[in-house]
Amino acid sequence: MSFRHPFPARNVLRSAVLLSCLALAAPAFAQDRTLTVGQNRDPQNLDPIDTFRLSWGSIGSNVFDGLVFRDEDLEIQPGLATDWEFLDDDTRIRFHLRDGVEFHNGEPFNADAVKYTFDRLLGEEGLKGPQRSNYTSIREVVVVDERTVDFLMERPDPVLITKLAGYGAMIVPPKYIEEVGEEAFDMKPVGTGPFQVTEYIPTVGVKLAKFDNYWNGEAKVDAVNIRFIPEDATRIAELLSGGVDISMNIPSPSVETIEQNPNVNLLAVDGPTVVLTRFDTSKGITADPRVRKAIAMAVDRDTIVQALLGGLANPISSAQSAKSFGNDTALEPYPFDPEGAKALLAEAGVEPGTEITLDMPSNDESFREVAQVIAAFLGQVGLNVNIRNHERSVYFDDIIENGKTGEMYYFGWGGWTFDFDNTAYLLYHSGERNNPYIEDEKLDTLLDQQRETYDREVREGALQEVARYAHEQALDLPLYNLSTIYGVSNRVEGFVPAPDERARYMDVTVK
Repeated sequence: MSFRHPFPARNVLRSAVLLSCLALAAPAFAQDRTLTVGQNRDPQNLDPIDTFRLSWGSIGSNVFDGLVFRDEDLEIQPGLATDWEFLDDDTRIRFHLRDGVEFHNGEPFNADAVKYTFDRLLGEEGLKGPQRSNYTSIREVVVVDERTVDFLMERPDPVLITKLAGYGAMIVPPKYIEEVGEEAFDMKPVGTGPFQVTEYIPTVGVKLAKFDNYWNGEAKVDAVNIRFIPEDATRIAELLSGGVDISMNIPSPSVETIEQNPNVNLLAVDGPTVVLTRFDTSKGITADPRVRKAIAMAVDRDTIVQALLGGLANPISSAQSAKSFGNDTALEPYPFDPEGAKALLAEAGVEPGTEITLDMPSNDESFREVAQVIAAFLGQVGLNVNIRNHERSVYFDDIIENGKTGEMYYFGWGGWTFDFDNTAYLLYHSGERNNPYIEDEKLDTLLDQQRETYDREVREGALQEVARYAHEQALDLPLYNLSTIYGVSNRVEGFVPAPDERARYMDVTVK
């Protein structure tokens, strides 16, 4: 991309002395390039194994590399591994490692770093965070030589290569962590990515500086200032006033305002995030599948998408996006049929005026409106809905996990692997922390079977059967798949929107 000088040429600058001064000054201008980004949440920890938050992805994807890389088209590419092969009837995966790579502290990247990363992830330190369970299919990582490692598999893991492109599998430096300790690494981690962390202030932001020795090229800005701005209105105001160059997490109500501003572009891309309401299937009226189907038929998802979300979402028939492996395009959502819903409720013996509760996190402004519309739709078929709000951490770590919800409850999921296994297993398999109510032998068998083979056709068939069964039993009410929306200043060039919010800033320039 060509460089545009920050000042136009002027005829008054004619003397050789002034031209020489400008020539000498130009590099200083070129080097003073900072990209400012606003995002709604602080990941609260920068260590790859200690978080599952999307807010980490937009930071960590610029600081760390994995053995493989997933681009914005969702294609898996070589990363710190140049290639890999499955050996010994798929019980061993051999990775050939890239030469000439170093960590931000000058420490060399090699096979020992890969082994250390996964020993740490699968060991006591990994037990403290949420990422370990994604990688327990790995029994051991063995160093073959400085540029070769073998993953000895405990069991097949058909999603492993995809998972190696994200979050917990990012490669970390052994010597640095041992020298500074775990707490210091949380606050100032070191990776092999195009930017290095210079400052992290919780609840305030993260500052990144270009890493001059990056193995895969050179970033076009010298620094990235990522600000944590939790209030939607404040974040949008900062975008419109020029306080930030890129705003993540654009809420649907702000779309029209941004579109009307000539200095800002709105970029939307189909993402993996799905929103659904789930049911307490173990007790109360929602233990009856007829009631659950009636609720699904009473809610007009098309109206919600168009009227509340500005069309920047798609109705879904299962808890996954259209880009998810395992999505069945032939599976249709329950039709909007209020009269049919009333008939099913009557058949189930549910009296008009029956009260039910819909639980949700208190800080989700977009879903608050959706919840009110759902309540209105259900009111039309005789169900009085009480919307109950909870502080976000309490909601996910206590209310859901310990089965304290009402008859219905909100659930949103990023689906970052773009594989239904990652979502379906945690929603439907017995004993999972996000599944407090469902224990179904058929679902357990299907979910376990597809994890035991690398055969894509077998896996796809099993995952589609899971989706069909969940639909037939109305185990939840899939609502919509959200677009991932960014607000980008006209001053920004080269930004490619990432579907999974793992925004990368290496090729971005600021005028």
